[in-house]
Amino acid sequence: MATSSAPGPVTSRGHRSLADQLRSWPDERLTGLLRDRPDLSTPAPADCGQLASRAATRSSLNRALDLLTRLELSVLDALVASGHTTDAELAHILDSEPPAVETAVRRLTDLALVWQSDAGLRALTGVPEALGSLSVLHPITPGRSAADVAALLTELSPAARAMLEHVESGSGEADAGSARRAISPDEAASPAEELLSRGLLVPGRPRLVRVPGEVQIALRGGHTTRERIDVPPDIATSERDASQVDHAAAGAAFEAVRRVELLVDHWGSHPPVALRSGALAVRDRKAAAEFAQLDEATTALVVEVAAAAGLLATWPDRDGNPAWTPTEAFDSWCDEHAAERWTRLVRAWLGTERLPFLVGTRDEAGRTRNALDPELTSRVAPETRTMALVELAALPPGHVVATGTGPASVVARLAWLRPRRPPSRAEQVVAALAEAGHLGITGLGGLASYARLLVTGDDPAPLLTPLLPAEVDHVLIQADLTAVAPGPLTRERARDLHLVADVESRGQATVYRFTAASVRRAFDAGWAAHEVHAFLASVSRTPVPQPLTYLVDDAARTFGTVRVGHAEAFLRADDETALTELVHHPRAGSLGLRRLAPTVLVSTTPLDVLIPRLRELGVSPLVESIDGTVHVSRPDRQRARPRVARRTADARLEARLAQVVTAIRAGDKVAETRGTASATTTLTPIGSLAALRDAVESGRTVLIGYVDNHGTATERLVDPVRVDGGWLTARDHRADDVRQFAVHRIRTVHPVDDTA
Repeated sequence: MATSSAPGPVTSRGHRSLADQLRSWPDERLTGLLRDRPDLSTPAPADCGQLASRAATRSSLNRALDLLTRLELSVLDALVASGHTTDAELAHILDSEPPAVETAVRRLTDLALVWQSDAGLRALTGVPEALGSLSVLHPITPGRSAADVAALLTELSPAARAMLEHVESGSGEADAGSARRAISPDEAASPAEELLSRGLLVPGRPRLVRVPGEVQIALRGGHTTRERIDVPPDIATSERDASQVDHAAAGAAFEAVRRVELLVDHWGSHPPVALRSGALAVRDRKAAAEFAQLDEATTALVVEVAAAAGLLATWPDRDGNPAWTPTEAFDSWCDEHAAERWTRLVRAWLGTERLPFLVGTRDEAGRTRNALDPELTSRVAPETRTMALVELAALPPGHVVATGTGPASVVARLAWLRPRRPPSRAEQVVAALAEAGHLGITGLGGLASYARLLVTGDDPAPLLTPLLPAEVDHVLIQADLTAVAPGPLTRERARDLHLVADVESRGQATVYRFTAASVRRAFDAGWAAHEVHAFLASVSRTPVPQPLTYLVDDAARTFGTVRVGHAEAFLRADDETALTELVHHPRAGSLGLRRLAPTVLVSTTPLDVLIPRLRELGVSPLVESIDGTVHVSRPDRQRARPRVARRTADARLEARLAQVVTAIRAGDKVAETRGTASATTTLTPIGSLAALRDAVESGRTVLIGYVDNHGTATERLVDPVRVDGGWLTARDHRADDVRQFAVHRIRTVHPVDDTA
């Protein structure tokens, strides 16, 4: 009774083709298909027939199969092998729970990879070829049941059974050699002939035989696979206190923000010139790593994330060469709170296709891969990072990825979720976990509580803010010419202190050291001695030590003793002895110095070369402008225009998909009207006017045959509004907009039956 009633529902909901099934879908489901498979909507299909045809193309199928899990691919493979079947039959041969199979079938149907025919579920044409090596099941022989196969297996000799299991455990194919094929079981004289005579091996590719799908299922215990297909691999975890994870991640987040700010701000005055390819040179990457006190791999990550966030872009330097320069967005980014700055950075990291972990490695040609190289991308990188974080968010509270085995288990988990992704996916997953740790998304192997909001699309800044150290505006100056910042300094204080002192060590408390060179750097920037003293007194919570006061005064006394101008350059000093010592210095011969007066020298060396050479000789020159005033030599900060990100907003995407669905529905209606219309004669302009005026008066929809300006004949389903001056004004169903059509170009007019 149950068997006879089963085909009833299948036939009642069957369709003649995939296009027929798509026409029966509501607009919401059709929009979902176009959202999941965006290649189907560009350009907009003319109707559901063209949509179904486009969905069956090889390139589109490959993109769709890339979205499937191991379970969904196994269900699709079983459906291909069995031809036509039902959900219940699939669940019977798949090693999976029936609800999981039903969910997978629904997903495959929503992606238009499977459609419901009158005979049952059917895979889309082209799917078997697209599955390729991922297929683990050969076609099933129609009409042969599991009981028939079991009976045949009991008739085999041990040698034939061993041979069959050996072939099945391999590729499922073998060379039959000299074995006879068209014989009966009684005539079989070898294990191979036993299998061939009973149909346990059947002809396959040229000169090969294969194990039929129903035999494979029997040898695998009645299922298509030997293992469960609905249970993804578990992630290896260890226990860790959630508060420790949050504090460790917040510390890394704060460091990431600070490193980005320091490095990008430094490039504002010292922008590195981009290579011809647009990449960052190796020497500039090494210099950046030394400046930021990071290893080169982490420096590459900082640079790539800053560029992805729009804080860096190429801009012509003073010589017209493209250089990596902070953008105008960098200044506004610096004015935000640290948590908001961090959010912008990690969102950029999640969405970028860049691969920072490959920087410093060598490509197939043996060339070193450079940071910011335009070719260092992968289209699956954003999905890989997002999926890795989603899996971390799904871990039980108090559990983190185990050290050692944890990353490999995450790789296995994502391989189950996306089996068709390229082999480089494993390397990308491991890199994503490491980069998430450097950026403060994870800590101690676990996802921070505030980062969970990042995964769900919410704002993590409110939860991150209490975990970050509060900014301070003071330091503690010590007698050994060092200053300790007990927390992160405000931007203004940090910038001024970096000018007067050098960073000696970083951490929770940053240590600065005052030297004669650092103080002279402030003088070079235009500070006077009394301004340096006033700054030190205002920034320090402790009295300014006497040694530091003496250091500033000594630097001020020697600073500006020699003034440099253009001759190529000139040098003058009130102290004749100072110039005499300089002229006779053993290392000053290459400077081209010549005394014009007791207190004046000229040089043939350009000013930008002369000044650093004089400083190497122990002289602290002060640069003069052409009118004799002091010239501030600190380079100006440069800014580039940020690159405009061309991303389609969600609302705009939904509106475009709605337009595509409207166009498809209009095309279906045109096709339906064309099929029911009788032979239509070509109209004269007068006849067209009469037919269109009747449509305007009656308010009917008409199908017009129209020839555009290029001579292309098309059919348009329109609602005429008015006819005036030789033009038809009507609402075009496909464009879902009011258009005008020249009446003399309308060749046919056919009223549409409203009940059709």
